[in-house]
Parts: sequence; C-alpha cells; structure tokens
Amino acid sequence: MRRTHLLQVLTGVAAASVACALDIKRRRSQNTRGTENRIVLVTGGSRGLGFAIAERFARAGNKLVLTARNVDELTAARNSLLKRGAILAEEDVLLIPADLTDQSQARNLVEHAIGHFGRIDVLVNNAGIIEVGPVEDQPIRAYRDAMETNFFAGLYVIQAALPFMLQRDRRNPAAIVNIGSIGGKVAVPHMLPYTASKFAFVGFSEGLHSELRHKGIIVTTVCPGLMRTGGHTHAKFVGDRRKEERWFNLAATTPIVAASVKHAANSIYRAVAQGRAEITITPQAWLAARAVGVAPEAVQRLASLANEFVLPSPRAAGSTLPKSQQDASGDEPGSVTTAPWAHSSNQPVM
Repeated sequence: MRRTHLLQVLTGVAAASVACALDIKRRRSQNTRGTENRIVLVTGGSRGLGFAIAERFARAGNKLVLTARNVDELTAARNSLLKRGAILAEEDVLLIPADLTDQSQARNLVEHAIGHFGRIDVLVNNAGIIEVGPVEDQPIRAYRDAMETNFFAGLYVIQAALPFMLQRDRRNPAAIVNIGSIGGKVAVPHMLPYTASKFAFVGFSEGLHSELRHKGIIVTTVCPGLMRTGGHTHAKFVGDRRKEERWFNLAATTPIVAASVKHAANSIYRAVAQGRAEITITPQAWLAARAVGVAPEAVQRLASLANEFVLPSPRAAGSTLPKSQQDASGDEPGSVTTAPWAHSSNQPVM
C-alpha cells in the first residue's frame, strides 16, 4: 500500500515537471496585450500583496481605485505610491474605504469608482483573512468570517461590477483577477476556515471564467503559495496560540519557502496581460496543485502526517471548542467583534 502511494506521488511529480517545462515554454512565446491606460480596482489594496499589485499596475501607466477597511492605511498607501514614483499625482488614485462583507458597501464602491473614472477595466479581488488553529479549537464564527471576507466580499464586488463590464467592446476585454490560494486547491491542516473559503472562491472563479470569456471578460484565478506579504501579522490564531504563531510565521517569512510580493505582483500582471485563466505562484504551490490531482489520497495522508507529528496539538484534544467558551455570536470571550472601520461611510477619499 505504501509503495503504491509513493509511486503515485513520484508519478505526479514527474508529470508535473514535464508540464511545468512545457508551460514555461508556451508563456515565453506568447504575446501580451497592452495593459496601460486602464482603470484598475484593487480590494485590500492598502498593504501586502494588494499594494504590490496596485504599484505594479501603476508603474505601467494605469490609474487606481484602492479600497480597504482602514482609511488611514489607504492614505498611507497613496503617499507611498507617490513617494516611490509609481504615480505622478494624487488624482491618479481614488481611495474608497469600505467593508466589503457588506453588500451595499461593495455596490457603492463600484458606483463611486465608475462615477469618478467612467469605467473599471481590471478588478482585482484580493481582500482576505486567515484563521489558524486546529479544528477542535475553531469556533463556527471563524468559518462564517472567512466565508464573508474570502468568498462573499469578492462575489459582492463582482456582481456589482459585472453589468458595467459586460457593456464593454469585446475587442478590448475587461479582466477580473481573483486571488485564491493553494489552500483552495490543497486542504491545509490547521487552516480549515481559510481553506474552506478559498476552495469556494477558486471554484467560483474557475466557473466564472468559463461563463464570461466569450463575453469579453477574462477571469484569472491566482493560486499563490506562501508569500512574504506581512499578512501573517494580521492572522488570527486559536488553540495553542504561541506554537501556532511560531510555525505559521516561520513558514510565511522564510525566503526559500515563501515568495516575495514583488515576484507575485509581477506574475499577476503578466497573467492579466496574457489573458491567462489560472496561475499558481511558487514552485511548491505548482507541484502541490498537480500532485493532489494525480494522487489525492497520498497528498491527504502526507498532510495527516504533518498534522500529527509537526503541527501543535489542540487546546482541548479530542473535542470541539465547548459552547460555554463562546458567546452568542460564536466568538471566544474577550475577542474584539467591532473594528474601527465597522462604521465606514464608504465615501471616497479625494
């Protein structure tokens, strides 16, 4: 049995290596479309990967609409773009604070962006949250929060933007870029709320591409592996928090394991220019996505071994988080349920 699983994994790796070489050759020979003079809306655009994507498009001569929950972080992002020379004037960037888990704010975001610039050429759905910890310690609220931010926020913005994008000339395709994750291809232990939401978002994005490509909208699904975005400092941890933070932060900041946001942003920019349906970022993510397709049971067994021998034990081994340890909303006692951006007016910052 073990030899069979090992053979499956080795076969998958060999096939993936050949496919990777052919894919690289194809991309090198593929012409790219111009991506300058476009209006690019980036959610979660104030920091990390979202900011890097915004900067990459700005340097190519595009104008930006940046949205995030915190208005101060948005203002700092625009100042940084000016300081770095990515944009020449403040009017090249429209800032709109919004909580996109609220469908009305997502709709207002799109309406403000189109009212200001007249159109949206590229929509990048990047906003997301990460919940880390064993399943025994994850409250139901964690799954709801992950789905609201990682799935429904993107869905709300797409639904609001789609009617406007469908009115475009098909000879000049619009683009929707959905930032998924390798966690939307391969189930990652101790990250089940995140994984469940990303599986949903990746599946939605792939289906959306199938429905919209012939209508003049190219949908690109991006499945990065670990990246050095700084986002690990905003992750939420449950269970043995100290040990969970240790393994996750180490993985998220190791150069050999995690890609830089600059590399990721460049890859995403090229994918949009080439009209790609889907890309993975980092060799590890590329191989993992293909290995799970060839040998799903073997990959799950390997993940199980990592969970058993590498990752921290749950706080309450063998049982789920007791109901008595959660309040009515599903959060643990003492957790913050109202953030400073919760009452955002969703108005642009000029």
